[in-house]
Amino acid sequence: MQGASRAALAQSRDDLRALLSGDGVDAAGVGRELLEVTQVLDSSASLRRALAAPAAESEAKQALVERLLVGKVGDGVVQLLRRVVGHRWSSEKDIPDAAELLGVEATFSAADRRGRLDQVEHELFSFERLVAGNAELRDAVTNRQRAGADKATLVRRLLDGKVEPETEALAANAAAHPRGKRFAQAIESYIRISAAMHDQLTASVTVAVPLTPEHHDRLARALQTLYGQPVQTNVVVDRSILGGVRVQVGDEVIDGTIQRRLEEARRQMAG
Repeated sequence: MQGASRAALAQSRDDLRALLSGDGVDAAGVGRELLEVTQVLDSSASLRRALAAPAAESEAKQALVERLLVGKVGDGVVQLLRRVVGHRWSSEKDIPDAAELLGVEATFSAADRRGRLDQVEHELFSFERLVAGNAELRDAVTNRQRAGADKATLVRRLLDGKVEPETEALAANAAAHPRGKRFAQAIESYIRISAAMHDQLTASVTVAVPLTPEHHDRLARALQTLYGQPVQTNVVVDRSILGGVRVQVGDEVIDGTIQRRLEEARRQMAG
């Protein structure tokens, strides 16, 4: 997001935190409703334009939100979205993007309240790796010809009783409504949102053999020192790299694998 939308998103996140701080607020329910609203916004270009129009009065846009949502989502979510559309946005697509981000944050907040945030991040990452490594499952989850509701049902059936409820909800949403992303990209974006909530980075670490707890802790400390902030490490075992470690943090890659060294040696010999 650029310009005015950055400020609008920051204000909207403050509004979400204020809502979630209320007594008895169901954070998971707030997250679910915000993700449902995201689907509504994605489905109607005319609605997005009406809510983002800079010339329109805030009161008119807020009234539109009420007409659309009262009785369909909770009062807290209606009031939150009234404030969201009252902010100034640079682009109409930024409003559904914001609604999704707020929905994911609310869902992670529900896990955080139960002390299970790290567990949910780990489960999301592990399920994405499971899907990526199974061609039949990958095709079922990512097939664009298959209805989103069917894909969500499949994911829920696979995960029911095996993971935290927030993991199941977010994985099903990523399968059913990836919003133009691949399934893996949707899951990665969710994990980045969670990391940003707690001012930490997320690293994808690829190794040839599983790390011992001691080596895992040592790597986490080294990455924290390197980046100057906490780093959540998600480990992937890939024996094809032969040895060494490949670390990806955002778009930055540190590749110290034997596979890469062999490839570099082959290039030098060929040159």
